[in-house]
Amino acid sequence: MHPLLRIQDLSIDFISSAGNTRALKSISFTVQKGEIVALVGESGSGKSVTSLAVLQLLPSPPAVYAGGSILFSEDGGEPVNMLKAGRQALQDIRGNKIAMIFQEPMTSLNPVITCGEQIMEAILSHKKISAAQARQQALEWMEKVKLPNPVALFKRYPHQLSGGQKQRVMIAMAMCCEPSLLICDEPTTALDVTVQKTILHLIKELQQQSGMGVIFITHDLGVVAEIADRTLVMYKGEIVEENPVRQLFTHPQHAYTKGLLACRPVLHRKGERLPVVSDFLNNQEKIPVPAAEEKTTGTPKPSKQDVLLRADHLSVWFPSERTFFGKTTRFTKAVNDVSFDVYKGETLGLVGESGCGKTTLGRTLLRLIAPTSGSIYYEGKDFTSISKQDMRSLRKELQIVFQDPYSSLNPRLTIGSAIAEPLKVHRLLASEKSRRERVTELLEKVGLQPEHFNRYPHEFSGGQRQRIVIARALALNPSFIVCDESVSALDVSVQAQVLNLLNDLKKEFGFTVVFISHDLSVVRYISDRIMVMNKGQIEETGEAEEIYNQPKSAYTQRLIAAIPRGF
Repeated sequence: MHPLLRIQDLSIDFISSAGNTRALKSISFTVQKGEIVALVGESGSGKSVTSLAVLQLLPSPPAVYAGGSILFSEDGGEPVNMLKAGRQALQDIRGNKIAMIFQEPMTSLNPVITCGEQIMEAILSHKKISAAQARQQALEWMEKVKLPNPVALFKRYPHQLSGGQKQRVMIAMAMCCEPSLLICDEPTTALDVTVQKTILHLIKELQQQSGMGVIFITHDLGVVAEIADRTLVMYKGEIVEENPVRQLFTHPQHAYTKGLLACRPVLHRKGERLPVVSDFLNNQEKIPVPAAEEKTTGTPKPSKQDVLLRADHLSVWFPSERTFFGKTTRFTKAVNDVSFDVYKGETLGLVGESGCGKTTLGRTLLRLIAPTSGSIYYEGKDFTSISKQDMRSLRKELQIVFQDPYSSLNPRLTIGSAIAEPLKVHRLLASEKSRRERVTELLEKVGLQPEHFNRYPHEFSGGQRQRIVIARALALNPSFIVCDESVSALDVSVQAQVLNLLNDLKKEFGFTVVFISHDLSVVRYISDRIMVMNKGQIEETGEAEEIYNQPKSAYTQRLIAAIPRGF
C-alpha cells in the first residue's frame, strides 16, 4: 500500500545570470491519508518551493528539477510520478485530487469575477454537471466554510469581503472537488488571531470529515501545535528535523528548531532581549530554551504627567451609502468618539481585529487622514486645525512605519536615496556628502551595511526591507512614531530581530511609539500600556501585563484565548 504522497531525494535548482542556486537539497518525506503534516521554517527555507513542486507550478526555467521523484497515489494503488506526468494528467489532478490554498487570497482570486462564480468554475472544470447543480454545490460549500449569508456573498466580488471571508472562499474553491491532498501555504499569516483560530478549526474539521491528507506550511510554531500531527522543520533547502508535534515542542533536537521555539515573544518577559536563531546555530549548548510564560511587573512606567499626544473625542467616519444625487445616507464609523493620552517615552500598544479602526486611528494621529470631529493635541497644541505650512514643519516630529515595506518603498529609488529623501524635503544637512554620511550611519544602526546604499528594494528580504523603512522613519529624529502592523507578516526569527531593534533604537533615541498589531503576545512584549479597540471604540486600556494576564473585557479575553501558544 503506497502512501498518499511520497517525495524522494527531491533537488531543485534555480538558474539565473548569477549562476545556479540550489533551493531544495535531496529532501524526502511522506504524507499519509488523514494526516496533517506541517512544513515549518523561515522565508527562503524551501517550504513554498516544495508545495509548488508537488503541483508542478514552478516556472521552468528558471526552476530545474535536478533529481528525485514526487509520487502521488490517491487510493494506495500504483503512484503517479508528478515530475513525469503529462499535461492532461496534471490538469486532472490539479484542483481535483490535489488542491492548494495560497497565502494571499486577494492575489489568488480574480477581482472581476464574483466569489460564487469562481467556486462554480472550479466545480465545472472537474465535474460533468449542469451550471445549476454547480451553483447549488458552490452555495453548499460556502455554507460548509461558514460564510455568512452565502446567497448574498455569492454575488459579491473579492474586494467586498474581509480577509477572513476571502480566505474561506479560497478554502471552498480548494475543497469543492473533495481532493485527497490539500496543500495550505501560509493560509493564516496575515489574519487576526480570532479569524486564524476559526480558519484552523475549519480546515481541521473538513479534513476529519473527508479523511484527506494535508500539508500545512507556516512559519508560526504556535499554529503548528493547533493543527498538525507531524512536523518537518526546513532550513536552507533541507529537512533538519522530523517529529510528532508534541515531541517537537517538548524535546527539540536541532539547534535551528530550538531557536525557532525560543524566539517567540509569548515566552519572554517585557523588555527582555529576544534570542535570535543564529545564536543557537552558532552556540546551541549555552542558550537555554524558555520553558514557560512568566508574569512580570514590567519595566518602570513613563511619567503620566508628561503627555506627548492627546486625542479628545476623536471620530473618523467614512460614507458607506449615498443617494442617487450623492447625498450620504449612511456612514462607516471607523473611529467613534475615542479619547486617550500617549505619554512621552512610552510604547502604547493598540490591538484589535481587522476592521476595528486601529490603522485608521494611527493614521489620523499623524493627520494622514482628516478627522470627522474631535481634536488631537501634540505637546499641548491642537494640530487638527493648523495650516498646511505649519503641519509640514511638524511632520519632522511624526513618522510612520507601514505594514508592507515593499509597497511603501519606491522600487525605482535605491534605499540610500529613499532614506535621504526626507532629509532633502525638510532641507536638513545641506550637502550630498553629509546626507550620505547620515544615511550610512542609520543603515548601520538598523543592522545593514554601508554597501547596501546603492541597492534597490527588490534586492532585500522582507526583514531587511522592514529595517530600511525603520531607518527612513528615524532619519529626521522624530519624537513620535506609529508602527502599523510592522512585524505581522515576518518570520518569527526575523520578527524577534526587528522587535529587539525597535527596543534598542527607542532606548538610544528616546522616541514615543504607538505600536499597532492584532497579535497580543507581541504587543504585550513590547508595550508599556495596551489599548484594545473594537468596532471603532476603545474596549479597555491598562498596563500591558495587567491587560494580558487579567483582561476585564469579554472581547479582550477572546483575543487572548485565540493566541496559539504551543504545548
